[in-house]
Amino acid sequence: MDNNLKILLAEDDKNLGTILKAYLEAKGYPTVLCVNGEEAWQSFNNQPFDFCILDVMMPIKDGFTVAREIRQVSKIPIIFLTARSMQDDKMQGFQIGADDYITKPFSMEELLARIQAIVRRTDFGKSDLPDGLYQIGKYTFDPELQILKAGAIEQKLTSREAMLLKMLCDAENTVLDRGEALREIWNDDNYFNARTMDVYITKLRKYLKEDPNIKLINVHGVGFKLVTR
Repeated sequence: MDNNLKILLAEDDKNLGTILKAYLEAKGYPTVLCVNGEEAWQSFNNQPFDFCILDVMMPIKDGFTVAREIRQVSKIPIIFLTARSMQDDKMQGFQIGADDYITKPFSMEELLARIQAIVRRTDFGKSDLPDGLYQIGKYTFDPELQILKAGAIEQKLTSREAMLLKMLCDAENTVLDRGEALREIWNDDNYFNARTMDVYITKLRKYLKEDPNIKLINVHGVGFKLVTR
């Protein structure tokens, strides 16, 4: 089980939500708590998540509605929480695309076990991407379209940002020679271009900051290393 799993928790019962958030974070899973469906949908669009736990009955926007919206843009695992045990509700949840459905009251240990089972089943963290795309931790990078994506968040890169990130990906966990990158991208390894590349490295660090496992290291006098493990 990957303890860097980031969870979106939508629960309008603040007491239960606070307890669940504290429990999940005590187990090592960063968790963002939202108290209604609209807040959950906005959070999903503003930061990357790996897993969603959605209460069905929420104000402003219910869990089924949020899940439908999420399914339009993502295959992220979803568990529904509900106080209702009606078979029709469960069928609706699974038809929307839920991975599991848990009825209140439940134990936190049971919820954790359900999460772990789904993660094992869906091979969380394993790359199964089309040719030409790169998996960088929680990010997907398309060098042709010059897009870096995490969840619903997309960062459009400049041509040189994309070229530099591609070279770093190709040299993943090894050192990319500074001079080689300068000659390939800027056609000249002079001092001015070297300082410009440092600025680009700083920008790439900013773009990748949502995944704490990713490190973009300056290897003094040699080059840069993209560390993803």
